[in-house]
Amino acid sequence: MNQLPERDLPPGSHRLLKERLMTEIRQEPQSKRSPWLRPALVAGAVAAVAAVTLTLAAPSGEQTPRPSSEAAALLEDIALAAGDAKAPQVRDDQFVYIKSKVAWTSQEGDKPAKLDPIRQREIWLSVDGSQQGMLHDPAVRSDHELLEKETPGTPSNTNYRHLQTLPTDPDKMYDWLNSVSHGSSSKDEANFVLVGDLSRESLMPPEQAAALYRAAAKIPGVFVIDDAVDAAGRHGVAVARIDDGERHELIFDKETKEFLGERGVAVEDLPWGFEKGEVTARTAVLERTVVDDRGERP
Repeated sequence: MNQLPERDLPPGSHRLLKERLMTEIRQEPQSKRSPWLRPALVAGAVAAVAAVTLTLAAPSGEQTPRPSSEAAALLEDIALAAGDAKAPQVRDDQFVYIKSKVAWTSQEGDKPAKLDPIRQREIWLSVDGSQQGMLHDPAVRSDHELLEKETPGTPSNTNYRHLQTLPTDPDKMYDWLNSVSHGSSSKDEANFVLVGDLSRESLMPPEQAAALYRAAAKIPGVFVIDDAVDAAGRHGVAVARIDDGERHELIFDKETKEFLGERGVAVEDLPWGFEKGEVTARTAVLERTVVDDRGERP
């Protein structure tokens, strides 16, 4: 199975406790997998790119609706706001600091999945990927836990210096998403999840961020939710997709178009334990900045 390099944080790949995580995934019935599923054993070892699960092929002949014109217009506004942001001044030896609130799905054995309580999470990520990062998420036994360094030259790396090398052309950015995303039951959903992962726990350079959201407008099945609430209780407008009975929402401030967080919602009764209408995940980015040292808080 191909997989992205892992770094400890949400929706994404996993480096910490990798072997135990992969063992648990192999033991988990395929019908019970959710994009938001965080195995209890490694609930703190969630990464910044795409969930580590087996990739499934879309059913032959299945037609996925094109993105709505409303979603394309909203994502263009989001791209314009992202592109107008001031590029941060960073040094290679610094760290990206991100504080968030998160609540993901967990499941133990054959018990029904449940939404975990909202908790605070902090992560420090090496600007150039050459140093170990750190995760502070004591609710899941990650108390200032060191993270593995990224492997240099890997196309799916998400450190700031690598993100600076990504395309600024939306078509080429879309090609990059296709080349590195995986972990969902369809390629389109994997691409959309990766957009959310990059929005949540990375520092995207302005030009690449603009290209990312314009590329997101090319993902089939994307539509708009006029009012969505993140893990901090903030209301915003969301772009969303439905896959395997769940709606994955990326929530933005209605005025500034700044990324706020995510929400997962069951749109039908799910075999792993959620009823239609129940929230399956929430996240909220509270602070994103650059600091000099791993473990330093602004």
